[in-house]
Amino acid sequence: MRRRPGIAGLQNAAATRDQFRLVGENVAKVRTDVMKEQLATFRSQLEEFARKHKSDIRKNPVFRQQFHEMCAKVGVDPLASNKGVWAELLGIGDFYYELGVQIVDICIATRSHNGGLIDLLDLRKLLGQKRKATLESLSEDDCLRAISKLKVLGSGFEVISVGRRKLVRSVPTELNKDHSGILGLAQAEGYVTVEQVEREFSWSTGRAIDALETLLKEGLAMIDDGHRDAKRRYWFPCVTVSSDTAAVEAKS
Repeated sequence: MRRRPGIAGLQNAAATRDQFRLVGENVAKVRTDVMKEQLATFRSQLEEFARKHKSDIRKNPVFRQQFHEMCAKVGVDPLASNKGVWAELLGIGDFYYELGVQIVDICIATRSHNGGLIDLLDLRKLLGQKRKATLESLSEDDCLRAISKLKVLGSGFEVISVGRRKLVRSVPTELNKDHSGILGLAQAEGYVTVEQVEREFSWSTGRAIDALETLLKEGLAMIDDGHRDAKRRYWFPCVTVSSDTAAVEAKS
């Protein structure tokens, strides 16, 4: 018959488990301390890197994006505040603050034409004109970072993807999948008809008209009834606007 372990044996086993637990906790603490030390070292090196390459970070958009990615890996956000070492080193917060203000100006100036949705590429071109800079000097990443900081103004400013395009929304319109689908379809010719929407998405006439009329009501679409086939066209300036046309709006 197999003997059961005695009280002394159970006590020894419990003591052994406690020892293993303490060893494990000590190892975890050592690893955590080492990681903290490594992160502190890396942040210090990152500051030195920023000092050395300050000019490149401010002038080169690709270099600037790579710098942001390095910062994110160690939990540093140079845009979190205009105070502190990063603002002192780079003035980078001022760059995005100024960019954000200009984005708001352009979105408001063009809203009567595009209903509060502007193609990100058109926005970059208008920013280039406003800043007297080339398109290459102002990256998509710069615009996206500046727009992300505008969310504190409310629910209006955000970037949405429609097909292969990115649109900047500056009005608190809630676009559902039906609306996004129609905007994607409109990219081909700049407009859609009720019949096109029905055929493309296999929708009922009621569903197509409801979605289109909502977009019309929100100022995102314009109607055109002057065609021989008597089919109403719903035009969407936000996916067809040219930078030259938008520039006229922005200056007015």
